[in-house]
Amino acid sequence: MSLPPGFIDDLRNRVSLVDVAGRKVMWDRGKSNTTKRDMWAPCPFHQEDTPSFHVDGRKGFYYCFGCHAKGDLFKFVQETEKVSFMEAVKILAAEAGMEMPEPDPREKARADRRTELSEVTEAAVAHYRLQLRTGAAADARAYLERRGLSAETQARFEIGFAPNDRQGAFRALRDKGMPADMIVAAGIATRPDDGGAPYDGFRDRIMFPIRDPQGRCIGFGGRAMSADAWAKYLNTRATDLFDKGRALYNHGPAREAVAKGATLIVAEGYMDVIALSQAGFGGAVAPLGTAITEHQLAHLWRMADEPVIALDGDRAGLKAARDLIDLALPRLGPGKTLRFAMMPAGQDPDEVIRAGGAEAMTALIDRAEPMIDMLWRRETEGGVFDTPERRAGLETALQAAVAAIPDEGLKRYYRQDLRDRLWQFFRTTTRRDRKARPDGTAPRAETAGSPLAAGTLSETDLRTTLILATLAHHPRLIDRFEADLERLSPGDADQAAIARHLLWTEARDRESLLSGLNDANLTESLEKLMGLGHVRLQSWIRAEDTTPIAEQCLHGEFAKLAARRGIEHEWDEGREELSSPDVHPHLAWRINHAVQARHAAEGPAVPDGAGAGASDGPDYASQRKRFLDVIKGAGKKEKKG
Repeated sequence: MSLPPGFIDDLRNRVSLVDVAGRKVMWDRGKSNTTKRDMWAPCPFHQEDTPSFHVDGRKGFYYCFGCHAKGDLFKFVQETEKVSFMEAVKILAAEAGMEMPEPDPREKARADRRTELSEVTEAAVAHYRLQLRTGAAADARAYLERRGLSAETQARFEIGFAPNDRQGAFRALRDKGMPADMIVAAGIATRPDDGGAPYDGFRDRIMFPIRDPQGRCIGFGGRAMSADAWAKYLNTRATDLFDKGRALYNHGPAREAVAKGATLIVAEGYMDVIALSQAGFGGAVAPLGTAITEHQLAHLWRMADEPVIALDGDRAGLKAARDLIDLALPRLGPGKTLRFAMMPAGQDPDEVIRAGGAEAMTALIDRAEPMIDMLWRRETEGGVFDTPERRAGLETALQAAVAAIPDEGLKRYYRQDLRDRLWQFFRTTTRRDRKARPDGTAPRAETAGSPLAAGTLSETDLRTTLILATLAHHPRLIDRFEADLERLSPGDADQAAIARHLLWTEARDRESLLSGLNDANLTESLEKLMGLGHVRLQSWIRAEDTTPIAEQCLHGEFAKLAARRGIEHEWDEGREELSSPDVHPHLAWRINHAVQARHAAEGPAVPDGAGAGASDGPDYASQRKRFLDVIKGAGKKEKKG
C-alpha cells in the first residue's frame, strides 16, 4: 500500500517519540532534560540498569549507547511491537486520530477479493473442526492423542480433519452459500482440467489452519493418515491469499509471545510448533514444509534479532541448517543473526520434549550455537586438513562465505574470528589431533603464566620477539619471510596474536599495519613486546630507512631458530634411538652435522647492534662433546647389560 505525499511527515508532527517511548521505559529524572526533550532511560531492547537509552525529542531519533539500537518513531514501534512498517503507521495513525488513506481502486479490488477468500477459508476451518468429531476421524483423534496433544491445544490451534470424501468440503461450503469459483480460488477445492465438477484438495488428512500475522486464515496444511499417500504433508496451493514462501505457521501468536520476552524458535513442522507451544515455548514458528526463504527470514528478524533455529538431528536437519547459512550471510547485519539448536540424533523438538520435558528443550536452546560456529562446523566437520592444498581449500571456502556479508564492520569481525580459529586449528594441534577432532577445537594459549608475563624468556622466545617486533615496524618484509613466519611457533598468547595478525594482514606500510593492530586490540601486546630489554636496545627497529638492517636481522634470527629446531629434532630422535637395543652407527654423524649447522647459523650473520641479545648458547665443541658423551654412556650401559 502506497501512502500520499506528506502523510508520514504529518503523522510525525502529531505523535511524539518521547511520548511513545515513555510508555515502554522509565525516564531517568536526574539525567533527562524534559524542557529540551532530551531524555534518558534504561534501554527497552536489552537488559540493563543504567540509563544508556537516549531520545532526542526535537530531532525525533533514539540511540542506545549500550546495544547501539537506533531509529525513529516508526522504527521504535516496529521493534517494540514486532510489526511491519505499515502496521506501525496504522498504530500511530490511530493514536493521532488520523484516517489511513484509501488505497487505489485496483488495490481496493484486490483487498475485497482477499476478504472474500478469507471468508471461504474461515468457513473451511469450521467445517474441518466439525469433522474431527465424527466417526470417520477416529484414527485421527487417536493419532493426536498418541502425540500428546491435549483437547485445549487442539482447540487453540483449531486442528481439524478432512474425511476421505471427494467433495465433502466443497458441498459443505456450497451449502453455506459460498460461490464455487471462490471455493476453488481459496484452494479448498480443485477444478479438473476437463472442466468437470470441483473436488476437494484435502482428503483423509489432519488439517492445520495457517493464519497470517493479523489472524486471517490464508491456507491449510494437511497431514496424510494413510501411509500410501503421495505426500505426507500437503499445503494449500498458491492463491491470492496464500504463498507458502512468505508465510510462517503460528506467526501471529508467536509474535505476541516474543514481544513479551519469549524466545523465537524456528522448528521444521506443524507438530513441532504445537508441541513447543504446549510445553510453554510460545514463540515457536515453522516454515511450511520447505527450506526457510528470504521473505520468511525477514519476518523472523522483524520479530527477534537472534531467532533460534531448532532443526531435527538427522541428515536432513543438518543440511537445512547448512543451507540456511548461505541464505542468511548476505543479509546479516549488526545485531541481526541466527543461533542453531540442533536436536540429538534422530529426534525432533516434539520428541525431545516427550523424552525429557521442557527442561531438555530449554537446555538445548540455551546452548544454541552462534552463526559463526555453525559456519565453521559446516566447512570443517568430517574433513582432514593435513596438506597445504586442503588447508588452502578450507581457507578459501571460509573467505568466500564471509565475503557475502554486506556490513563491513561485521565482515571484519567474522574474518578476525575465523583467522583465530584457523591459526589454532593449523598451528596448535598435531596432525593426529586434527584427524581426531575435525571441528578444529584446540586449547588456546593463555597469557597468564606465559614467558612474557613471567619475564622469563628462553632463547627461542628472545629470537621470536625480536622477529615479530622487526616485522611489525617493517611490514614490507612480511612477504619476503612469510614462509618462515608460518613455521614460527610462539609459546605466548601475545606473541601468537601478533604473529597471526602479521600473517593475515594486507597492510604493507608501517602506519596501516600499526592501525590494524590497534583495531585488533593488539597495541598493548605490541608495546609489551617492544618494551622488552633486548628489543628496546635495538633502536633501529623503530627508525625509518633501516629496512636493509631489518632484513639482515631477520635472515640471521630465522636461520638460528631453524638450526635450533634441527638440533632439537636430532636430539629427540637420538634419545629414542639410544633407548633401543641397537644404536644406529650414523647417530653420532647426524648429531655432529646438526651441531655444525647450528654453529654456522649462530656465527656473525647480522650487523653490530642488530642481534637478539640472547646468549648464543654453548660453543660447537661443547655441544658436540655433550652428545657424543651421551652416546658413549649409552654404549657402556649396553655392554654392562
